Amino acid sequence: MKITANLMHFKELNEKVRNTPEKSVEIDNCIGQRYIASGLSNKDIIINGTPGNALGAYLNGANITVYGNAQDATGDTMNDGSITIHGSSGDATGYAMRGGKIFVRDNAGYRAGIHMKAYKEKIPKLVIGGAAGSFLGEYQAGGVIVVLGINNTTGKAPVGRFCGTGMHGGKIYIRSENEPENLPAQVAVRKAESEDMNEIEDLLKEYCDNFNYDPAKIINKTFYVLTPNTKNPYKRLYTNN
Repeated sequence: MKITANLMHFKELNEKVRNTPEKSVEIDNCIGQRYIASGLSNKDIIINGTPGNALGAYLNGANITVYGNAQDATGDTMNDGSITIHGSSGDATGYAMRGGKIFVRDNAGYRAGIHMKAYKEKIPKLVIGGAAGSFLGEYQAGGVIVVLGINNTTGKAPVGRFCGTGMHGGKIYIRSENEPENLPAQVAVRKAESEDMNEIEDLLKEYCDNFNYDPAKIINKTFYVLTPNTKNPYKRLYTNN
């Protein structure tokens, strides 16, 4: 099914996507329609243009590919499936996501990965190819966030201020020659070792496949790993440990 969005109201667009019996849907000239594919499963959706807020919110197994940028709250509370953005995404990308994968070719705004969580086999993954804004992984409780800093020329780690504030689970991987600065007290940082890289090797290769990068040029660089500092009493606000 092919839909030309233009000025179509987001409710009408979403009803068309949801109600078609066809598995494959392509949306042309998307100009900010919200909630696209909210809660959907078993569909493959291509979006040409710029989807609005909450793209793939509560996604439950559908696969979304965006040829353009995405606005705020992409993948809000998504449970399964994938979102691949051939551009940048706005604030709160992956907000409270609890499963599935989000790949952003370029940059993400503030508070990406905020409140991410994991349970048993559900391990959400967010990969940002460029830089991430401030408060990356705020209150992160689980899952994996990777920031690659591709084309980063600042000489600093490709994350903003307050990275990992309130973090009490999961991991953040940052590809950088220089250690991230000014991290909160409840975050521990160290250089990634081979065992750490093994955990994300397949994820990095998937990112490279999505955006036609050479995996060797991405993987064979210095990465830092951020984890919750279990010695810090902040953790006890969120766990029984």
